[in-house]
Amino acid sequence: HVSPAQHETRGTISDAADFDPTADAETLYNAMKGIGSDKEAILDLVTARSNAQRQEIIGAYKCSFGKDLIEDLKYELTGKFERLIVSLMRTPAYLDAKEIHDAVKGVGTNERCLIEILASRDNKQTQDMVAAYKDAYGRDMEEDIITDTSGHFKKMLVVLIQGTRDESGVVDADLVQQDAQDLYEAGEAQWGTDEAKFIMILGNRSVTHLRMVFDEYEKVAEMSIEDSIKNELSGDFERLMLAVVQCIRSVPMFFAKRLYKAMKGLGTADNTLIRIMISRSEIDMLDIRECFRLRYEKSLYNMIKDDTSGDYKRTLLNLCGGDDDLAGEFFPEAAQIAYKMWELSAMTKVQLRPTIRPASDFDPAADAQALRKAMKGFGTDEDTIIDIVTQRSNAQRQEIRQTFKSLLGRNLMKDLKSELSKNLERLIIGLMMTPAEFDAKMMKKAIEGAGTDEHALIEILVTRSNEEIQAMNSAYQSAYNTSLEEDIQSDTSGHFCRILVSLVQGAREEGQADLERADADAQELANACNGESDDMEMKFMSILCTRSFPHLRRVFQEFVRHTNKDIEQIIKKEMSGDVKHAFYAIVRSVKNQPSYFADRLYKAIKGLGTDDRALIRIMVSRSEIDLFNIRKEFKEAHDVSLHEFIQVETMIVSPSPCLLTLFCAYVLFSSLCFWTFFRVAFDSHSEHATAHSSSAAVVGYGNL
Repeated sequence: HVSPAQHETRGTISDAADFDPTADAETLYNAMKGIGSDKEAILDLVTARSNAQRQEIIGAYKCSFGKDLIEDLKYELTGKFERLIVSLMRTPAYLDAKEIHDAVKGVGTNERCLIEILASRDNKQTQDMVAAYKDAYGRDMEEDIITDTSGHFKKMLVVLIQGTRDESGVVDADLVQQDAQDLYEAGEAQWGTDEAKFIMILGNRSVTHLRMVFDEYEKVAEMSIEDSIKNELSGDFERLMLAVVQCIRSVPMFFAKRLYKAMKGLGTADNTLIRIMISRSEIDMLDIRECFRLRYEKSLYNMIKDDTSGDYKRTLLNLCGGDDDLAGEFFPEAAQIAYKMWELSAMTKVQLRPTIRPASDFDPAADAQALRKAMKGFGTDEDTIIDIVTQRSNAQRQEIRQTFKSLLGRNLMKDLKSELSKNLERLIIGLMMTPAEFDAKMMKKAIEGAGTDEHALIEILVTRSNEEIQAMNSAYQSAYNTSLEEDIQSDTSGHFCRILVSLVQGAREEGQADLERADADAQELANACNGESDDMEMKFMSILCTRSFPHLRRVFQEFVRHTNKDIEQIIKKEMSGDVKHAFYAIVRSVKNQPSYFADRLYKAIKGLGTDDRALIRIMVSRSEIDLFNIRKEFKEAHDVSLHEFIQVETMIVSPSPCLLTLFCAYVLFSSLCFWTFFRVAFDSHSEHATAHSSSAAVVGYGNL
């Protein structure tokens, strides 16, 4: 691990040689003299000086011209560019103090700003900030934060404000074990959570000590400390504790994630972008750039370039300090983090959590009668259909299908198809099928017609177990009188076809990693990267399509050690088209399958039009497996709940919310917590809407 002392030389801004504060003051004065201002001269000078040198320039400016440089800059500049330049002229402590003050003043609190600053600063930075706050505002920072926050969130902030974390670097092995055990007993091992224990340990122990505690915790709890925090805590307190853990593991990676979230999606969180780019420019910006590239396969420089404009962009790019070659080798810090990420993935046993569970007091005959009544006569009682189908497990729905036929002599699937339309019909029918029937149908839909939905083929074949793939093959043969393998071969070609055929065998190895073989596999992949493109793809296929997921985690970890590169970057850089997408999906699924599905959902919903088929496919197929985990990953990646995101995005696409939103709200949160009911009116997307298409659906969701 890189020590804080080493980070001091990892900035992009340093002292300028042959520095003359008086000459610089004059340059700035001339740049602001007369009508208009020479913004380019201002930004070039300010970003080429260290913060200490800028303070000297402020003093020289006042001596030479009897004016306040910051006030002149505020007067001459405007908008985001003004905010950026003025912030660069403040000392780090006063900039942090101002950010905290802005976060707590007025109506509402910017909790994310408080979390970012207080979780990431060392003792000296925190103490200097507290003193600057007192000097600038004549108020006590701790008192202002206590007034503006509450609960455990407030208590942890107060602990962090003290700036008294142990920085001795001395580690007591017995205390490491004790802390790991105490954290386990405070959370996972009991009903309810002892938040005070989390606060005491995470708020006071040294960075080196806590890194060892986190490793020990994984052995005790069989999950990462992050997963436990997500399970045990909630709201701002959860976000704060996760931020503290991330900063203990790697401050640069924490800021890389913050920067990405500040720029992705619609609009840019400019205050966050400005604050981080300035505060880290002399500390660890080079490491942040490397972590950014490692995690997002895109350089920070290019993301800023694409997301900002004008003098504001030029200033930020100067602070960033340069572009990074996409597949270049890691700095030691980033390579170490990449290796550790795979190690974490290999060690952590994720507890998969569904959102649909079997209904208690289940009565298939009563459900069959209720469904028949809902479809009898003029119009359809969609409320009842949605209510029954989304509150029963798949096994219970199969019982309802059978009982409907034996009791009423009718085919439930045919009745539902005749009564429902468009997305609601697709959704309900999908839920009523067995998982194997549903997967088979989704594969058929992806293959048939003019175009092929390669992403759907990849998603299904990469994420299903051997047993699920074999059941799907049987269901496909039964439904369509042809083999799925033959249809894939007819509809795809080349290496992509061979990858799919390999996966559709449902013969992936099972079991844990063989460490010696994993090292050999990693070496073979590394060697293949230096060969011909065809040979490389065949070698990747022979390993990625056949080895077990636990084994592949170790292979990808050792690949970093052999090459000083991450497997994801190699795939993105060296491969193309559907082959790239298939291998990338395998790597993402091996690393974190719920995160892969969260990403697939984001892409299905984002942009012009919603990919309803992908949305239905994932929500239906994962509802009894890991949809709760997917929801958590989505929230962490995009800072918005999946439920809210679907509602917002489908409202943008169409004046009437997509029917799927109703199901999403239901499935995401059903059976997990306190039930709330609300009615949502919706209209059919079809121009030939039947009378019942605008009826209301009762949708349940949990207050999570």
